[in-house]
Amino acid sequence: MDRWQAMRIFAKVAETASFAETARLMHMSPPAVTRAVAALEETIGARLFVRTTRSVKLTEAGGRYYEDCRRILADIVEAEAAAAGSYTTPSGTLAVTGSVLFGHMHVLPIVTDYLDAYPTMSARTLFVDRPVNIVEEGIDVAVRIGHLPDSGFTAARVGSVRRVVCGAPAYFERHGVPQTPQDLRDHRLAMSTGAWASTEWRFGQDQRVTVHPALVSNTNEAGIAAAMAGWGLTRVLHYQIGSALLEGKLQVVLADYEESPLPIHVLYPEGRQAPAKVRTFVDMAVAALRGNRLLN
Repeated sequence: MDRWQAMRIFAKVAETASFAETARLMHMSPPAVTRAVAALEETIGARLFVRTTRSVKLTEAGGRYYEDCRRILADIVEAEAAAAGSYTTPSGTLAVTGSVLFGHMHVLPIVTDYLDAYPTMSARTLFVDRPVNIVEEGIDVAVRIGHLPDSGFTAARVGSVRRVVCGAPAYFERHGVPQTPQDLRDHRLAMSTGAWASTEWRFGQDQRVTVHPALVSNTNEAGIAAAMAGWGLTRVLHYQIGSALLEGKLQVVLADYEESPLPIHVLYPEGRQAPAKVRTFVDMAVAALRGNRLLN
């Protein structure tokens, strides 16, 4: 097995922390993956992984070698892409991920505009309210809401969102406006079981209140619909009700008690080695999202 392929196998094991998963992703047998890593360790003269029955972890030497491998492999991909033209001209299929509602409202229009601008391209979207492993699921670009862990990926901040409590003007006319988070106990609440869901609602100024929602749904849209109908209050990310706020159908309360806004980032793994399809989409997405007044 050549050194380049062995480095690819080693890097994939480091990323997945699993010999078996690497074998599945690279369409190899598990023994072949094990032999490739063992041969690489013998050639280098250093142990790259600490292996137990439950885990696979990089050694200190393995961690340093992994960073070098990532750089070398990226350079090889860049050289091949440049030779084929894909580094300078967008080609192939672009895979983009984001959360469901944000994806539908703000990412999908950028994707369709991108396809209009580059008609030879195709795109695949993965809009889900769960963590997505960009490498394992073959994603080119992710739009993430929230604070990012240290992943080594390239991230461009494009805006922020607030977590807000809202209701319809008609509801406040009948039931009054809560003045503090503790007042929510006296109001009828609708809550989602999706992302950010918890019966302990946290606010700024170190305030917390345990709520007892009368309506629980698996989607934010249901809670928003109930609030717009004047049925009760709900808590969502403010971009989810942007148009309703502008039209006066909903209004935000307890703004003085809001937590710090959550950042929005456009995230991609390759950095400067990203192919043209990624770089051109990221440029378009960053410009569009930074220009969206609901997010900035």
